[in-house]
Amino acid sequence: MGNFFGYLTTKTFRTNLYWALAVFVAFLLITFYSLRFYTHHGEGVAVPKLKGLPIESAIQVLESKGFRYQIDSVYQPNQAAGIVIEQDPDPNTNVKFNRTIYLTVITRLSPIVRFPDVSNKTYLEAEATLSNFGLKVGDTTYVSDVAKDVVIQFLFRGRALQAGDEIPKGSVVNLVLGDGLGASEVDIPDLVGLTLGEARMALSGSSLKIGIISFQGSSRDTINLKISKQSPALSDSLSKVPIGSRVDLVLGGN
Repeated sequence: MGNFFGYLTTKTFRTNLYWALAVFVAFLLITFYSLRFYTHHGEGVAVPKLKGLPIESAIQVLESKGFRYQIDSVYQPNQAAGIVIEQDPDPNTNVKFNRTIYLTVITRLSPIVRFPDVSNKTYLEAEATLSNFGLKVGDTTYVSDVAKDVVIQFLFRGRALQAGDEIPKGSVVNLVLGDGLGASEVDIPDLVGLTLGEARMALSGSSLKIGIISFQGSSRDTINLKISKQSPALSDSLSKVPIGSRVDLVLGGN
């Protein structure tokens, strides 16, 4: 052990140590500069500004500067087709020669989407769902139904749609909604020709009531006489009345 520590103090050891350090530093320098040469560190070219150019012009610019390119497309109904809207890397970024530049272009064809099931959804729910599928709500019309502002039907270019139908993305869909009055109005039953007992049952089934009973002729037979008139009467202009309405009846006179 004493000889080892004695060797560490000799000139020979110090000389060998200096040479080892010199070789290690030289190795690091050679490796560093070799990598810089191999990777062409500091060499490159600025990426041109391509956003806003037609895709044909953008390709010409890239090819003239020795770039490769890869194109992706998106559909935006309010944008001109064939225009570059995104690029990666950004303009003026210094990159290596032959670098791949990624472009996003507005497509000329609208992609097809499957129509979502929005039946029995509220207007706000249906609007949000259609928006998520890239569709727009157009006109809204109302029909008599128990549910208020709930989607009953959906129309595209005048035809009824079913969930799963394929339509172009960005299409406008018209909605048919319930007016909420279906629960407060009922159809007027046709009572003419019925006896008072039959009319009473028909009105009860429609949640309506008997109003004023009058007679034509001298008979007051409320069992066998049949109804000759009613008010309100079923007509082309009137088919529904509010629940609980009274219907006046005229017996006899047939």
